[in-house]
Amino acid sequence: MSKKPVITAAEAAAWVQDGMTITTSGFVASCMPEALTKALEQRFVETGAPKALTLFYAAAQGNRDGSGADHFAHEGMTKRVIGGHWNMVPELGKLVMENKIEAYNLPQGTLSQLYRDIAGHRLGTLTHVGLNTFADPRVEGGKLNAITTEDIVEVVEVCGQERLLYKAQHFDIGFIRGTYADENGNVTLEHEVASLEATSIAQAVKNCGGKVVVQVEKVVADGALDPKLVKIPGIYVDAIVVCENKEDHAQCVGCAYDGSMSGEFRVPLSSLEYPPLSAKKIIGRRAALELQPDKVVNLGIGIPEYISMVANEEGIGDYMTLTVEAGPVGGVPQGGPKFGGSVNVEAILDQPYQFDFYDGGGVDLAFLGLAQADRKGNINVSKFGPRIAGCGGFINITQNAKRVYFCGTFTAGGLKTAVQDGKLVILQEGREKKLIDTVEQITFSGDYAVKTGQPVMYITERAVFELRADGVYLTEIAPGIDLQTQVLDLMGFTPKMDGAPKLMDARIFSDALMGLK
Repeated sequence: MSKKPVITAAEAAAWVQDGMTITTSGFVASCMPEALTKALEQRFVETGAPKALTLFYAAAQGNRDGSGADHFAHEGMTKRVIGGHWNMVPELGKLVMENKIEAYNLPQGTLSQLYRDIAGHRLGTLTHVGLNTFADPRVEGGKLNAITTEDIVEVVEVCGQERLLYKAQHFDIGFIRGTYADENGNVTLEHEVASLEATSIAQAVKNCGGKVVVQVEKVVADGALDPKLVKIPGIYVDAIVVCENKEDHAQCVGCAYDGSMSGEFRVPLSSLEYPPLSAKKIIGRRAALELQPDKVVNLGIGIPEYISMVANEEGIGDYMTLTVEAGPVGGVPQGGPKFGGSVNVEAILDQPYQFDFYDGGGVDLAFLGLAQADRKGNINVSKFGPRIAGCGGFINITQNAKRVYFCGTFTAGGLKTAVQDGKLVILQEGREKKLIDTVEQITFSGDYAVKTGQPVMYITERAVFELRADGVYLTEIAPGIDLQTQVLDLMGFTPKMDGAPKLMDARIFSDALMGLK
């Protein structure tokens, strides 16, 4: 095999021409080819080229600080974006809301699988994922603004069953990140928190006739890499860029390298810090009561992260196997810029394979965030007025888990609480209602859950609800909370009840361990 050229980030950026479709790797603040996308942005700022790009990415890419996909947030530089999550790229979001770029938000897992179908020259990804949600073309088709009109998702019937076809895209260039490359372009990813869809991106771009550029820490001699660790074979690679700036190749943006997330070593879980009692921890404690031994669990970002903390604090972290959509299996999922990685991970799968397992119902218990819920049991976590958050893997996970739990505070915007004598006290109510008549966007469909018989629970710090065939039921209330003034009067609909709701477990509202072990 001929040696692969080692070029600069600026030279790689020069390969991107007007009107091209570019795809990049990354998951929140990790695995991003920052040197490459920064160089591309710099070229546009200095020269006005390239113009009218289409950007395609599966997961969130950025840290709300201009990194990741926000390097493409320039009017004229980008024409269209197809992405799985938008909350970490606020500047791109502004262009969308101002109708300056075309934009789509589609299920993250399905986009990660679409790379494989593009590589195989299939028409697209055929799946049940997204039915009855905003990704369904009969609802919104994933379109985010008025100038986005093309349907890239289609409803089809196969073998008498309704499915969605997420149409294949054509890629001209791919920017991917790895750890080491040898002289022939074979690439390993051992320092990354996940392998994501690196292999699939490279295959898809190559089979589209495009160019693949990989950003790495170092180039090593031919034959120096363990072939079992090579995730991107040199036959897929057109050029290598060695990142000179360590900050542009940080394991997670703004964080020191942590080998316990890449499998280099393990740390004692006693070294982890546990949060004090708060509204979020109360939710985490109530949710932890739903954990069962030997179950496969997925935890979303935000409040669901407290469930892992509570489980380990209670000594039942080994009751279940925690998984993260980025690919980690086992260990303790991390939050913030480290979301996507897990400490003491047992295995790291490619993201498309993780979502194959999720889509087929492999997750026993899924705990995800609750931003808005309505009378039909629908959940919105993806769009709020002028702010685009995006669905990420939420649709794949919640639609297919055997049981799903939505976890969030009862109100938002300034909520302050305390626990006194085993009772919950609302010191200051949140400004915004979260349980409303109709959600702004359907990220989770209550109707679909009822049709498939999926058990659904909604957990807040002061009340617990369940979705049943005839509506949303209020089943539990926190000690110290007034049912009428602090629950019913703050809802946009009246929940059903089988008599008076029972009190939430008193152990939740104590600083002592609950004794779950």
